[in-house]
Amino acid sequence: MNKPTISPADEIWSILKKVSASHEEAKQEMKEIRASQKETDRQIQKIGGRFNQRWGALVESLVEGKLVRIFQDQGIDIIQTHTRSQSEWKKPDGRIERREFDIIVANGIEAVVVEVKTTLVPKDVSVFLETLKNFRNYFPRYKSETIYGAMAYLASENKAHLLAEEEGLFLIRATGDSAGIVNKKDFKPKAFN
Repeated sequence: MNKPTISPADEIWSILKKVSASHEEAKQEMKEIRASQKETDRQIQKIGGRFNQRWGALVESLVEGKLVRIFQDQGIDIIQTHTRSQSEWKKPDGRIERREFDIIVANGIEAVVVEVKTTLVPKDVSVFLETLKNFRNYFPRYKSETIYGAMAYLASENKAHLLAEEEGLFLIRATGDSAGIVNKKDFKPKAFN
């Protein structure tokens, strides 16, 4: 018996159908891979967020333990230290804005608001400067004190520490089991009144 002959056109159509089916299978597999990757990314972000929070808390405790000595060396005698102080402010447009301040040290005449970052970047400086301008709205009890700002960090990217110093902020670098002021010798802090 003779095999039926397949025309070249039928053979091409058969190959195209197989390629099309393979292409559809590949598209479906890619869709599943993308969904899996999104879930993996979400889990990594969640873990990373928790890690950064714990790392940030470690840096805060490193810095907090040294602040009294650090600012005494700068001529500011500290008698109060407050960590993770939360407050809210009703803005003129009626919106409520909430904010947590990492560390506030004060002596009744002066207060230093300390923002703690694991890695300091220029945007952190800009956001903190804006926050300092409104600090008394969050904490009216400091209305008569001279307010200074400080940024404490482990590492600085894109010369963020230089920007912070130019803006009159104390720079506190956490290193090993210590922390200290790293501003230039002729540095004069800016009062945010």
